[in-house]
Amino acid sequence: MSERTADRGGPVLLGVRHHGPGSARAVRAALEQCRPAAVLIEGPPEADELVPLAAREGMRPPVALLAHAQDDPGRAAFWPLAEFSPEWVAMRWALAHGVPVRFIDLPAAHSLARGDDEEWTGDQEPADETTGGQEADSGAEARIDPIGVLAEAAGYDDPERWWEDVIEHRGSGGADADALAPFAALAEAMGALRETYGDGGHDRDPVREAHMRLRLRAARREFGDHLAVVCGAWHVPALVRRTTMTADRQLLKGLPKVKPAVTWVPWTHRRLSRRSGYGAGIASPGWYGHLFSAPDRPVERWLTKVAGLLRAEDYAVSSAHVIEAVRLAEGLATVRGRPLAGLTELDDAVRAVMGDGTDAPSSLIHDRLVVGEVLGEVPEDAPAVPLQRDIDRSRRTLRLKPEALERELELDLRKETDAGRSRLLHRLRLLGIPWGEPTRSRGSTGTFRETWRLRWEPELSVRVAEAGIWGTTVLSAATAKAASEATGATGLGEVTALAERCLLAELPDALPVVMRALSDRAALDADVGHLAQALPALVRSVRYGDVRGTDAAALREVATGLAERVFVGLPPACLGLDADGAAEMRGHLDATHQAVGLLGQPESERQPGGKQLRVRWAGVLRAVSERDAVPGLLRGRSTRLLLDNGELGDGEAERLMGLALSPGTPPTEAAGWIEGFAGGGDGGMLLVHDARLLALVDGWLTGVPDAAFTDVLPLLRRTFAEYETGVRRTLGELIRRGPATAPRHPAGDAPEAAVPGFGPGLDRDRAAAVLPTLRTLLGIGQRGFDDEQPHPSRPADPSQRADPSRPADDLTGART
Repeated sequence: MSERTADRGGPVLLGVRHHGPGSARAVRAALEQCRPAAVLIEGPPEADELVPLAAREGMRPPVALLAHAQDDPGRAAFWPLAEFSPEWVAMRWALAHGVPVRFIDLPAAHSLARGDDEEWTGDQEPADETTGGQEADSGAEARIDPIGVLAEAAGYDDPERWWEDVIEHRGSGGADADALAPFAALAEAMGALRETYGDGGHDRDPVREAHMRLRLRAARREFGDHLAVVCGAWHVPALVRRTTMTADRQLLKGLPKVKPAVTWVPWTHRRLSRRSGYGAGIASPGWYGHLFSAPDRPVERWLTKVAGLLRAEDYAVSSAHVIEAVRLAEGLATVRGRPLAGLTELDDAVRAVMGDGTDAPSSLIHDRLVVGEVLGEVPEDAPAVPLQRDIDRSRRTLRLKPEALERELELDLRKETDAGRSRLLHRLRLLGIPWGEPTRSRGSTGTFRETWRLRWEPELSVRVAEAGIWGTTVLSAATAKAASEATGATGLGEVTALAERCLLAELPDALPVVMRALSDRAALDADVGHLAQALPALVRSVRYGDVRGTDAAALREVATGLAERVFVGLPPACLGLDADGAAEMRGHLDATHQAVGLLGQPESERQPGGKQLRVRWAGVLRAVSERDAVPGLLRGRSTRLLLDNGELGDGEAERLMGLALSPGTPPTEAAGWIEGFAGGGDGGMLLVHDARLLALVDGWLTGVPDAAFTDVLPLLRRTFAEYETGVRRTLGELIRRGPATAPRHPAGDAPEAAVPGFGPGLDRDRAAAVLPTLRTLLGIGQRGFDDEQPHPSRPADPSQRADPSRPADDLTGART
């Protein structure tokens, strides 16, 4: 069809598959042959003024045209272009030869306005690469896949393999070959499909194609008939179909319209892949980029890349592996009747030769090479909202470069540059632009350290456009949004979390507004659970203010008042709770305990009420731990928190446990008390080192009636399952031995006092065996230990120095 129009001097229609390297090479050859007066490309006409930027030195694909509604930036659409996209190749050829470029698809003004229709949402890309720039996946089951139909007709069960064999792996055909011939053949095939299937279920194509025909007529009036049109092959039959201008205008009549803004934005290979949210329908952009950039010896060059990657990851790969893999891939392609080894043959060869028959390197090769982590660049003077320009200025000053590959960034907030990076990233998160996400550091956990996981995604450009309504700079926009969120917040927890974010982002002008909202919400909220949920974030904000040199006096005052209200309301709130309510209140109990600990830390005790808060909190915990109407889970947890803080005297924990595990206590309540007291990863060590508490638990458990045992078993299993394996094993061994008793002594000899947490009867002979080694390690002389003098209580008879029935690996002796 393109050949026929060329013979009569009309436009040359170059039907392509978007992002196809074979199509891109064929388009370049066709343009060199026909030398058109203008090039028409499928894309939004609003982008005509942006075409010259494609020739700038700072423009590096993959990139995308981004269009968004000015009054609703979240309504946006992308037109991605890679180095191997036929449209990009045509655009670059035209710019290099001084040939005008025009986009001819339906204007973004209409396509964005149709966003209420699911098929026209701007954040979707083509399901079929031959059909156009914005095809959606919705309703795909009712649409035909042109490539799939042609592949099936050719006897292929895989449309991708057919396309690669016929188009992507096809040679140039020699210097004398007609560059328009493949486009004529493809146009003829698409014409047959359109005659059979009509629009193929792509019900918005008639509107788009009507606009393309109108733009084509306008270009012929402006430049003459010697034009080249680069569009999806599916549209070629519609562009040569004879229609009237009136009929085409009638199809476009009444379309909704918005005012769009269009610019270039960076794109990534991962976003070109089919599995991504804005995927453009190609599963292997890295492989396609390789085919385009290395038309000579692509198999050898690809396997050399693979070998380099594997060697960098410590795989034992040599040049001999590359040679053998090339032979195997080419042999497989010959056996399978393919003109060139494709990814399937290359994967099989790598698995057999470089992977020793395993799939171990496959995921690495797929992520790094087949898909690839390439991030494009656009010139600094490309149109952008003011907020985007401020972000670019800030990141250049702070030496933060957007990268497609995820990486971790460690910040030391005592350094000016790192503190600036932290402020920028926190402000962007508050604006809903998550370039970085905070994560737990594997090293230092100090408050002067922060760890971020950074990754730039193309859709963040849309987020920036959306956030532009708040201000022209990052600081002003973040301040305005924080103030707006504080005014509109409905819950106390929302405001306290916002206060924390304002301190982290250092927004001094927003903090007074947030504090007023915080005071108002705190005064009106009487729910202890809400107050306890809000307190930790508020206390962290106070601490961040202390660490970062921010005046947090107002925050401390509100936090102290909030803590006092929790102290008053918590004991009554713990009464009469069911199991779910008790579990939820336990979380509030722990959160409040941690918050009071931060407010009462030594550096905070100079502040008003710092030490008194801890004293008052200990009184609250005592009240909860001793009230019978409080669920056992909460009483046990309060006892444990008091014990950890050193607020319980000798024997008090044992007394409270004895009361909780007394025969009069229902078994489920007692099991809940044990869960609250001994639950958590460190609860097991408490029982290991305190034989009295372990004996109480053991005695209670053996006395649980059979009928009640099945009720308490899930609670106990949940408690003890949290312990480490070694702790569980030690507890089992201690229980197996039974209650510890003092060893017998001859008449007249007083037994040695048992050491709390250790077995009775010190085995001094075994202890003395380690003394020579200990002397050597410490460099102490013989008299340093005075171990040769007999102990007054040591029996003279060696047979009485130790219990001969005790095994040699007894844990008590080992601890001694």
